[in-house]
Amino acid sequence: MPETAATAPIAGPFRSSIMQVEPQWIDYNGHLNMAYYNVMFDRAIDEFWLELGMGPAYMKERGGSSFTAECHVRYLREIHLGDPVQILVWLLEADDKRLHTFEEMRHGAEGWLSATSENMSLHMDMNARRVAPLPPDIQQRIAGIARAHSALVRPEGIGRSVAMPAKR
Repeated sequence: MPETAATAPIAGPFRSSIMQVEPQWIDYNGHLNMAYYNVMFDRAIDEFWLELGMGPAYMKERGGSSFTAECHVRYLREIHLGDPVQILVWLLEADDKRLHTFEEMRHGAEGWLSATSENMSLHMDMNARRVAPLPPDIQQRIAGIARAHSALVRPEGIGRSVAMPAKR
């Protein structure tokens, strides 16, 4: 069987298309507003879901989708109007209903790290509006990508929590 986007192995983290910061996303501090970091992370996850076979056609034809259950964003370096952005996505773990991902937002030309986002997504049966197991073919695709990603160097910041620094 010829390889397609749905069957090709992934050698590294998924790389989104290059995105541009939109003028209305810049806040009064002169940088990308925190809400729009999430918009850009979400757009990258939508591209990644297409690779998994879970895009808009999947919802329309099979009644499944995903909801984000938890998200932790770290803002590390400002992004400004005109900066190209690319998101790298690691699939850290998955089971029959959940996908644990980690994303890095990088400057699309210079490569420096701007932000990270760690997420837990739930597979949903959109007819019942409940968490439900993924279909076996999608589970198989996800398992293959999770195995490939488990061999990659893990990015710094996975599992971080929000807390005040320890007092000395």
